Amino acid sequence: MKFKLSISLLLFFNLVISQTPCSSGMAGIYPCNNIDLMSNMTKTQLGGLLNSEFNDIWGWTDPLNNNEYAIIGLTSHTAFVNITNPTSPIYLGKLPTASSNSIWRDMKVYNNHVFIVSEASNHGMQVFDLTRLRNVTTPQTFTMDAHYTGFGNCHNIAINEATGFAYAIGTGTYNGGPHIINIQNPTSPVLAGGYSAQNYCHDAHIVIYNGPDTQHVGKEIFFGANEDKVVVVDVSNKSNPILLSTFTYSNTSYTHQGWLTDNHKYFMVGDELDESNFGFNTKTILIDMTDLDLPVLKSNYFGATPAIDHNGYTKGNEFYLANYRAGLRLMDITNINSGTMTEIGYFDTYPTSNSNSFNGAWSVYPYFASGNIIISDIERGLFVVRKGGALSNQSFNHQTFSLFPNPSKEFSKITSNEIINSVAIFNNLGQKVKAFEKINSNDFEINTAQFTSGLYLIVVNGIISKKLIIE
Repeated sequence: MKFKLSISLLLFFNLVISQTPCSSGMAGIYPCNNIDLMSNMTKTQLGGLLNSEFNDIWGWTDPLNNNEYAIIGLTSHTAFVNITNPTSPIYLGKLPTASSNSIWRDMKVYNNHVFIVSEASNHGMQVFDLTRLRNVTTPQTFTMDAHYTGFGNCHNIAINEATGFAYAIGTGTYNGGPHIINIQNPTSPVLAGGYSAQNYCHDAHIVIYNGPDTQHVGKEIFFGANEDKVVVVDVSNKSNPILLSTFTYSNTSYTHQGWLTDNHKYFMVGDELDESNFGFNTKTILIDMTDLDLPVLKSNYFGATPAIDHNGYTKGNEFYLANYRAGLRLMDITNINSGTMTEIGYFDTYPTSNSNSFNGAWSVYPYFASGNIIISDIERGLFVVRKGGALSNQSFNHQTFSLFPNPSKEFSKITSNEIINSVAIFNNLGQKVKAFEKINSNDFEINTAQFTSGLYLIVVNGIISKKLIIE
């Protein structure tokens, strides 16, 4: 019987796939430099309503098959998206809010579970087993696997994956300071302690310290952004945290978020309101943490626009900053010891303005091994991008291939104007079902009889793709 592809599935693929190279400063309608657009999904495609807004984002890589997933917050729920094939992301479903709607939702991952908090009243902490996403074939409305109710509303959550402790921050407990939860058994979270002496904390990065201050190497250290200062706290003993130091800086408005460099020498901090209150361009404060008991200012970095900085993360010698209306900004921090940062790329998810208003890129997750980078934009949804070269102009414009016959029953032949080195085949869930390497030819034949009927995506040389219907 001849295979018939549903109109809805065709529409889904056509709406989502939008890979566009950054060429002459633009990727479609989006200003860019050295960062290519792989795909974008909107609020309605991710289970939201027209008046929904997006907030935080995080990622998960399945250790079983290395599939990659975006976890993105909306006003009413958390959405799960398979982005293994970045040009064809698959919406798998949503976990509804635990209480009411809120524009603030935050999540982090530990041991194949995601832990979700919200400013919604009586929300607590939701726990969801991400391995449940493996066999999803149609979008689901999920239920949580556990619910921690030791607090109600919560602004943010940070997790030290090395120890299995979650730090709920900005709750109604411990004066808004860290509310510490043992999540080593993810579905049985237990209160482990807290710290109230420095009052409200907005965001934090917690590590087993391995930096230049030998006195504290091996201890669990909490680096917190506490509205008007940075706090450094030894939380090795959860029932008796010890304050090591506080750090203040000039032109303080709202100490919002910070992240350590990989060597734990510097803490890179964003102040959410200083751009609008003082009139300068995006400012990142670089704090030297060589001595945890006495942090000092290393330098201030000023960006190219007056947009507000929100969440920033380091990865090796790079700093990825979600910069609200200026989108994602990418900085080289190779020369950080001299106090120097250099912008080497950007992808502007809010193309109409770079002013200091609360629109555009909320957060970014740059830690996928594949090089996929995911961005949450308040109005425009989920963006999957890659650093320049993923869709290089030469490859995108000049390498072409034909696929015939299509639809196919028994075989389909790829013919290319350039050498074919690799071919990958993805099903309509974004799962890689077959891969061929070291082909080294201008043509390649696929035995399609081995696959079930359906829609597939054929990716040649990791750059360009075509849809293939197998009958």
